[in-house]
Amino acid sequence: MRRHLPGCDPQSIVPLGEGMDNVAFVVDGELVVRLSKEADPAARARAVRREARLLAVVAPVATIPVPDPFIVDEEAGLLVYPKLRGRPLMDAPVPEPDRLAEPLGTFVARLHAIPIEIVRDVVDSDDYPLPAWREKAEMTYGVVARALSPVARRLVERFLGQSPPDPSETLALCHYDLGAEHILVDDATGEITGIIDWTDAALVDPMVDLALIFRDLGPDIAELTYAAYAPGIAWPAVDRARTAFFARCSLLEDIARGIRSDDRRYLDGSLSRVEHTFA
Repeated sequence: MRRHLPGCDPQSIVPLGEGMDNVAFVVDGELVVRLSKEADPAARARAVRREARLLAVVAPVATIPVPDPFIVDEEAGLLVYPKLRGRPLMDAPVPEPDRLAEPLGTFVARLHAIPIEIVRDVVDSDDYPLPAWREKAEMTYGVVARALSPVARRLVERFLGQSPPDPSETLALCHYDLGAEHILVDDATGEITGIIDWTDAALVDPMVDLALIFRDLGPDIAELTYAAYAPGIAWPAVDRARTAFFARCSLLEDIARGIRSDDRRYLDGSLSRVEHTFA
């Protein structure tokens, strides 16, 4: 901070959170300093440059605030931006979660409407085939089965016994990790105050973003979110099927992550979502 902001003398540096790709700190309660955990210098610089460019594209059309970096240090793998208010939805359950659906649906629709040609050289395309998603889910089930109740195991095994849905014919710019840990909310009002962590953004099946809303907030709120995402249009059965498919695969990954990290809070939260996600 002193190197980038002459005269700056931070009085407080507090850990904010850590994921698979980054670790973040709050400086003086006002600024977020986020550091890439990538060990390779070239890959670290590329990741930071890519995310800064992406946020510059997303911010003008976003209906919910996103990080606005004013320091981008590629060599250090560092982004600095004003702290968005609120805290992650996974840590701050709101009293009326159905009120989240309309702003989320509108936000995701605006994001997916960004022309692909604008971001094709900023983010990657992920054409991971759905049968490969299913194969990975089967492998992950071997890790998580012991943590599931008998009812949950039956639900998951029924899912794994089904064929994957047909793939999407279209791609869109997606956040690709739009889970409750990356949706900030105001404790008092329940208002969504920010969407953070754009490291995984990619050109993928647009139902991937809706899938994590389905996973973390439930199918009823996912229905309301789609109504705001595509007003006046019934949710096509093929899109709904892929949404549920991605939600189920990603939830198994979340449970496995909770087991491997021995994070009881994260694991318990993931386990609590099994029945509504696989029902």
